[in-house]
Amino acid sequence: MGSTAPRRRPMGFAAFASIWSSQLVSILSSGMSGFALTIWMYERTGSATAMAATQVFFFVPFLVTTFFAGPLVDRCNRKLMMALSDICAAIGTLAVLAAFTFGFMEPWMIYASTVLEAIGAAFQWPAFSAATSLMVPKKQLGRVNGMMSLMDAGPGVFAPILAGILLPVLGIKGVLLVDIATFILALGTLLAVEVPAAGGNADGQVAKDSSRGNIFREAGWGFAYIFERPSLIGLQLLFLFCNLFFGIGGALTTPMVLARSGADSMILAGTRTAGAIGGVAGGLLMSVWGGFRKRTWGIFLGWVVAGLSGGVLLGLGRSFWPWAICTAIVAGIVPIVNGSNQALWQSKVPADIQGKVFSARRLIGWISTPITPLIAGPLADFVLEPAMRDSTSAFAHTFAPIFGAGPGAGMGFLVAASGLAVVGAISVAWSFPAIRRAEELIPDAANFAGESASAPPVGTAGRGGRAPACEAGGDAGKDAAAAE
Repeated sequence: MGSTAPRRRPMGFAAFASIWSSQLVSILSSGMSGFALTIWMYERTGSATAMAATQVFFFVPFLVTTFFAGPLVDRCNRKLMMALSDICAAIGTLAVLAAFTFGFMEPWMIYASTVLEAIGAAFQWPAFSAATSLMVPKKQLGRVNGMMSLMDAGPGVFAPILAGILLPVLGIKGVLLVDIATFILALGTLLAVEVPAAGGNADGQVAKDSSRGNIFREAGWGFAYIFERPSLIGLQLLFLFCNLFFGIGGALTTPMVLARSGADSMILAGTRTAGAIGGVAGGLLMSVWGGFRKRTWGIFLGWVVAGLSGGVLLGLGRSFWPWAICTAIVAGIVPIVNGSNQALWQSKVPADIQGKVFSARRLIGWISTPITPLIAGPLADFVLEPAMRDSTSAFAHTFAPIFGAGPGAGMGFLVAASGLAVVGAISVAWSFPAIRRAEELIPDAANFAGESASAPPVGTAGRGGRAPACEAGGDAGKDAAAAE
């Protein structure tokens, strides 16, 4: 007779790889659905505003939900929180499929589905990040975060291609059915693997005692944890300012390319494809290499390369190949910056409070996201573009030989200036030992199987103590280099 012993569920890196694989397939399928729905929305409305509104219906509920998601991730089972993301997205997709099937589909239903997707997404990242800290050894964090970056970059390359192939064959309802099937796959994989529970920790107990069950206080405790630690808040402010400066240039990249290429859609598409390929290559490199042993080197050097290539050189470019190469470089460096930073935070913040701390970190890092277009657009349209066209102005006399004087020259100047500002922010941050030596000054948390927390270095405090300098976080990722 065969053994009746229960089969052991996948654990550790095997569990992580199983979840990652199923989520990658699900995200790829969701990208196909999004591509198909974008085409339907444009054919139905013919309105760029109606299409752009989808971003608003995602971003606003995402940020609001993120504030509460962190405490809930720490209070509840991490596996359940990850499943919640897939369940929310699946409900929205099912509703859209039903509307198509029974013939009452309207654009507002895509907005409603997007809101559900945003609510689920707010739980996915802090839950998966916190669970990863418990599933893989510290030395593997760089590699697994490189794998995580592929979940962002890979679908950008392959989803439109696959959707273009499958849409004529399966139709939009068939593509939506495939998406639902991959949600079921992702949920089934979560049920099949073992996700360890975070052990008790002094910081976690302090959070519970200080909040007394109040979710608002508990969410606020995540911010307090970062602000009380100089190295963490220093790193986080670095990412905040780099995101702000880089975002200003990033908001102008598309209009600059269109203006300087005579609105050539093929050049724009080629530039974006180069960026997507660069992002995949960077993710693969980080997955194999694991990044610098000293994580802060990956953060600082990565941001410098991003500022120079995705800012200065991109702004100076006036043709396809400089734009494509610079875009590929900056997209390829993003996984190194984000992977290094994420690994640092996962190794330093105790696992049982990572939900609320990581959610607070993301909100701080992304606070500039809605601001940058409001700065970049008017500055380019009403100040720099007219100034570069005015041959009598001192500004044009100084910079026209460098950036040209035609359409897009003023935007090119601002893109380059934003890159220089990123390099300047890095230089200032490097002058503070608390930021430069953050990895040494912050003691390791006991998050990893078979490992214990390291003792605080001489001259630093333990939990809640005051290190001589700084502590922070953030990530260069979203939209070419947006911090978390």
